[in-house]
Amino acid sequence: MLRYLPFLLILALWIYAFIDCLNTPENEVRGLPKLAWVFVILLFGEVLVGPVAWLVAGRPRAARAQGPRNQRWVAPDDNPEFLRSLKRDDDPGHEGPRG
Repeated sequence: MLRYLPFLLILALWIYAFIDCLNTPENEVRGLPKLAWVFVILLFGEVLVGPVAWLVAGRPRAARAQGPRNQRWVAPDDNPEFLRSLKRDDDPGHEGPRG
């Protein structure tokens, strides 16, 4: 049973690289066109050159987190937008939701 382990690991890496390449958008693939990467993975998968080349040179790099995840949490008493909303609610001429 243990003698099949290297074959199964190579097969798993081959399948992972192939599916990852197919699921990657064309504009994010590096180095070669996507179709060329598919052929490289399929032709050289048995000797691990294709899948390893895809993971090292063709796969898109992980983008750094952007957007709301990078925003620092601000307490309500330090948040200028929240403080402005309180001033609007205290304004006697302002008809708000309480009105």
